[in-house]
Amino acid sequence: MLRKGLATVLIGLVGSTFYSYPLLADSQFESVTKNEAFRAQLNLPEGAAFAALEQGHTYYRTANIKDCKTPDVLVHGFSVPSYIWDPTFDFLASKGRCVVTLDLYGRGFSDNPDVEYTDTLFAHQVLELLDHLGLEKASLFGLSNGGRVVSQVAGIAPLRVERLIYVASSGFGDARRADDTRVTKTEIAELIAQYPDLPAGQLSDFKDPSQFQDWDDQYAALLAYKGFARALISTRKNHDSTELDRIHAMLQDADIPVVTIWGDSDTVVVYERFAKKIARLLPKRVEHVVPNSGHLPHMENRIVFEAILEKSLGL
Repeated sequence: MLRKGLATVLIGLVGSTFYSYPLLADSQFESVTKNEAFRAQLNLPEGAAFAALEQGHTYYRTANIKDCKTPDVLVHGFSVPSYIWDPTFDFLASKGRCVVTLDLYGRGFSDNPDVEYTDTLFAHQVLELLDHLGLEKASLFGLSNGGRVVSQVAGIAPLRVERLIYVASSGFGDARRADDTRVTKTEIAELIAQYPDLPAGQLSDFKDPSQFQDWDDQYAALLAYKGFARALISTRKNHDSTELDRIHAMLQDADIPVVTIWGDSDTVVVYERFAKKIARLLPKRVEHVVPNSGHLPHMENRIVFEAILEKSLGL
């Protein structure tokens, strides 16, 4: 069972409604193991469940799944799990769309397997979840680091991709895998030592953080889960652009529509740094810029963002 303090912290990490969280004491960082007992005590929202996939249990949530043929699969970014997509999940569901979100390995409620955290690992997780749900093809939405994941899905199984919608994707920059991708205990300890400062840093994703005053508290709850630091470090060490560049070039010859969406004030993924590269790799993409928004335009300017989705999806 969870200690009372941690149980309080975890309240609200399910569903679309969030509450205020107390900050974790240092002794509570990485103190919760995501095992069967952990999963059993969660109060999951409608449409949420766990799938036992090859590398571990995966938390997912669906809407309008009955008789679904081609869902919208929303893949989150580097560290914040699937709740980051809640506004878009609710919007698409309200339009009658079949929607699926999931927590990638090492994030949120999904397991933290003792493996290297690569784009390929996450891509197979998405594909296995589609298999679990009996879904053959999907429209894939990739937010930030999730853009890397959906690109990898397209590279592995292009016939299973209906369309690609990239939102502030970090997959178009230049990155090279670390020479040594092992994660040491020292590296983990050094990152955990920074945990007290990490939640406030999440507010830099927004142009106007004052609109999202509980955002850092929501993130603080994630720091209780064992293996979170290792997952983040391993993911970063395994970032590599070589394969993604090949996949993006391939998309021009594939019959897969590509949409890219950016916030006009994004300081996390800065468009100007790779503008020439994306123009060369994906010249046929449809591109949109959302005004008055930072790294999370789907949250910060929902009216414009959702209008883009209506046009892109023919809603």
